[in-house]
Amino acid sequence: MNTTHWQTLYLNINLATMADGSKSYGAIEQGALAISHGKIAWLGKMQDLPAFDDKLLTIVDGKNQWLTPGLIDCHTHIVYGGNRAHEFELRLQGASYEEIASAGGGIVSTVKATRQASEDSLYQSAFKRLNTLHQQGVTTIEIKSGYGLDTKNEIKMLKVATKLAQALPITIKRTFLGAHALPIEYQHDSNAYIDLVCNEMLPEIAQLQLADAVDVFCEGIGFNLAQTERVFNAAKQHNLAIKVHAEQLSDLGATELAAQYQALSSEHLEYLSLSGVKAMANAGMTAVLLPGAFYFLRESKLPPIDLLRQHKVPMAIATDANPGSSPLHSIQLMLNMACTLFKLTPSEALAGVTCHAAKALGLGQRCGQLKIGYDADLALWDINQPAELCYQFGVNPLTALVKKGKQVI
Repeated sequence: MNTTHWQTLYLNINLATMADGSKSYGAIEQGALAISHGKIAWLGKMQDLPAFDDKLLTIVDGKNQWLTPGLIDCHTHIVYGGNRAHEFELRLQGASYEEIASAGGGIVSTVKATRQASEDSLYQSAFKRLNTLHQQGVTTIEIKSGYGLDTKNEIKMLKVATKLAQALPITIKRTFLGAHALPIEYQHDSNAYIDLVCNEMLPEIAQLQLADAVDVFCEGIGFNLAQTERVFNAAKQHNLAIKVHAEQLSDLGATELAAQYQALSSEHLEYLSLSGVKAMANAGMTAVLLPGAFYFLRESKLPPIDLLRQHKVPMAIATDANPGSSPLHSIQLMLNMACTLFKLTPSEALAGVTCHAAKALGLGQRCGQLKIGYDADLALWDINQPAELCYQFGVNPLTALVKKGKQVI
């Protein structure tokens, strides 16, 4: 093997490659990994290293630490104005998510604050949230819009998401979620609002190249199946990937509909049925599970984890970071909650923020694994075993973060 093109070589490390999904960590102990032009060029046991010239590259001593793929938070809403601490108090007094939304709270209250906020103020607040996740090992993230609910403000949110990609060494996938809730001005005419989403918002956003995917909140307090399908069709016309918020509060069959449109993922899924699971499996979709929202809303209906396992549907884990139902910005807390609340194994949970999260964003052939030819997005951890990343939170064991071959932390 020609090693002269290698630029960086990590020695004396343990690798959690995540190359075999959730079955195990794909562990290689006492290993090494070489980087060339931002890509992984070689990895394996140190004893199998080909000959190399140490004068031609940078050598990093991993000190027997663990190297994983950079973490991926594949479902967030981190661009928004204001907060909803008052609603937190109301829920503690017994009000339900639906009751708060029906009374003009919930998403609609964040819409008001987001519309009033300037692009710069939205950027400043979102940057803090993004940097918090970055410092925990996140190298790729999805940011959804959905708090503007008109053309001007949805574009404003997506411009902020685009600007954030230039501020930190993080890959950002932008998802247009105009069909998130009904704005006040359309509260008695949801079909007219979907007309706006499909005929004005989506074409303009696509023309400006501000979105990579389109999402819909299909739920009793969101949009019905017919309206959801209209948005899916519009997304297809503009060659945008499809995702869906589905089966969070009830089973409307949105996941099965999304499967018919070759959606990347269905997200939340507490009420997902067996037929929905089978549809996901047949369509190659990823289930994005959001334990933070489950915890924060004090839900009791668990996603059908065993059915997803049985039908080999990949399970991703994400923060769902948002002001109302998951104001949580700790990827390690999500790993812990995935295990303690959803009863995933630590290897399943770590796959949920690496290889499976990459698949949920359409990036499964590029990142989320330590594999030759993949982006050298790497996180180095001062831990003795990978399960420690799920076992504890509040202490950050990250010692180095690499994005496309360059150390950024």
